[in-house]
Amino acid sequence: MENEFQFDLERYMSQKNFERIKEFSQDKETPFLVVDLKKVEEKYDELLDSLPFAKIYYAVKANPLEEVLRMLVRKGSCFDIASVYELDHILSLGASPDRVSYGNTIKKSRNIAYAYSKGVRLFATDSESDLRKIAKNAPGSRVFFRILTDGSGADWPLSRKFGAHPDTIFKLILLAAKLGLEPYGISFHVGSQQRDIGQWDNAISTCKYLFDCAEAEGISLKMLNLGGGFPATYISPTHETSVYAAEIIRFLKEDFGEELPEIILEPGRFMAGDAGVLVTEVILISKKSEANQYSWVYLDAGKFGGLIETLDESIKYPIYSEKTGPVQETILAGPTCDSMDILYENEKYALPASLEEGDRLYFFTTGAYTQTYSSVCFNGFPPLKAYVLEK
Repeated sequence: MENEFQFDLERYMSQKNFERIKEFSQDKETPFLVVDLKKVEEKYDELLDSLPFAKIYYAVKANPLEEVLRMLVRKGSCFDIASVYELDHILSLGASPDRVSYGNTIKKSRNIAYAYSKGVRLFATDSESDLRKIAKNAPGSRVFFRILTDGSGADWPLSRKFGAHPDTIFKLILLAAKLGLEPYGISFHVGSQQRDIGQWDNAISTCKYLFDCAEAEGISLKMLNLGGGFPATYISPTHETSVYAAEIIRFLKEDFGEELPEIILEPGRFMAGDAGVLVTEVILISKKSEANQYSWVYLDAGKFGGLIETLDESIKYPIYSEKTGPVQETILAGPTCDSMDILYENEKYALPASLEEGDRLYFFTTGAYTQTYSSVCFNGFPPLKAYVLEK
């Protein structure tokens, strides 16, 4: 291909910030992740400025680095946890249990009891079995009920595994009251990296229906959890945060009027994604046949080393090379002895034809769901290292 390699660096970060990250990275062995703490803080402020009436419960699973969590504790954020291990982690960093929501609907009885003993009083649920476990092991707690959504329009859908049909949720609301729990609210998740803002409209309407049904039975729900889904900056463009916020506010007021219930947000990818750069090295460049027009470029980071969200090529990361000149379309793969460890085969990345083994590639928007998504020791490779830039 004769086209010159072009990459809109300014779309993802300033040249000054990239030089800062590159200088920090130059003496470190790849692969590794660099997280800009200031960027996480900026995204937190951006979301809070756009939806100032909402409480932010940061999804700890997106990026649980201590520096990130300590900063959010200082700023007064609340936290959504998926396990008692995340609970211990966030409490050890100064978070108070009244700012923690146990948002996973799949929980062991002993873990519910443990969270309760630590002071957690807000639990998500979507099934009768889980609800009864909460009633037994966390008596009197507030519970919110997750409705089923199909994840249409999301790059990383979350359908089927979590949530239940509104009819089932209504029965759980009634049962919760009988079990001595406080039916507190309704939650949903429209899917991660959601591009269709209208998905919030559909879900909010369903929640209002359940609020009204509960009210008719003498149960006053107080909280609406809008979940996550706010996007990070990958290759495909999305609307600005202000557009998402304006539309969501409109949807809320259309259904609930001016007197809104307590609103909770659970951002993860939105807050941490843009803050990360994954630095990787080209290990091998080869062709499968002389007639094949595509080169295979093997990197020292792959699906098992932090880039699992390339599964089905769902998340398409912006990839930057410092090389210039004509480009060639390449297939990108990881280093392990597993044929699944191919990052992009259908989606060909146009990279500089001058790319050589030993060169570095920079994966932008990798601050969320990378380091803690990497394997412990597959093929003997250690988990992805992470560094935090605090200044």
